[in-house]
Amino acid sequence: MGGGQRVATGDHVAGLLVRQLDEVTVALDGLSDVLDREKDLSVILDWICRQVAHAIPGADLVSVTLLAEGGPATGASTRQEALDLDLAQYAASEGPCLQAARTGQVVRAVVAELPDRWPDFGARIEGFDVAGFLSAPLCVDEGTPGSLNLYSRRADGFRALDAALVELYSTAAEGAVRNARRYLRAREQADQLRQALTSRAVIDQAKGVIMAVHRVDADEAFTMLVDRSQRENVKLRDFAERFVNDLLAEG
Repeated sequence: MGGGQRVATGDHVAGLLVRQLDEVTVALDGLSDVLDREKDLSVILDWICRQVAHAIPGADLVSVTLLAEGGPATGASTRQEALDLDLAQYAASEGPCLQAARTGQVVRAVVAELPDRWPDFGARIEGFDVAGFLSAPLCVDEGTPGSLNLYSRRADGFRALDAALVELYSTAAEGAVRNARRYLRAREQADQLRQALTSRAVIDQAKGVIMAVHRVDADEAFTMLVDRSQRENVKLRDFAERFVNDLLAEG
């Protein structure tokens, strides 16, 4: 009888593990879809918070902390209570979210441990309906450490399995977000370079016409272009394009 119960219990735990792994996998797949169509970091972080709240059963509140140059800030949160808990840690300069962001380590705690681990933070949240804390490092941009923060209303809300799954998710999400943002920056730089080359070509074309018509060298032709664009209060590239187009229309 006892052996059968142990087998049943083991099967139950294994089933829970598989279901939670499935939830995390679905969340990561969804993140990939979001990154394909979304550029706004705040929207991406908000999606991460909502998906983690769905994937981890004990996560009643979720937020993301970013350690920017001006100090810690919350990039997204599922509810005002999560933001208030983050702000209490920022004010105390201590707590699970800051420790995870600063050390790069997963932090798990219950409210009874706060007086010993983070007394100032513990004092600031007396009366809050929260009992469990779980934070994992989440660096979504180069040079900006951060953390993914989960808060539970139950002291047993987060187990070692939850910590492992959140670390797995945050590690994968961090890589996906950083790669997507790196690609976006590279694409923006390529677009800027393409625009610069196009502008250069138009300006050179206009300069060549002036050199031929006024029989001046390249420097003088460029100076004449700049003077005309300034007098008409038009950007040099726009003036050069209009100048060339007018000549073509006359021809």
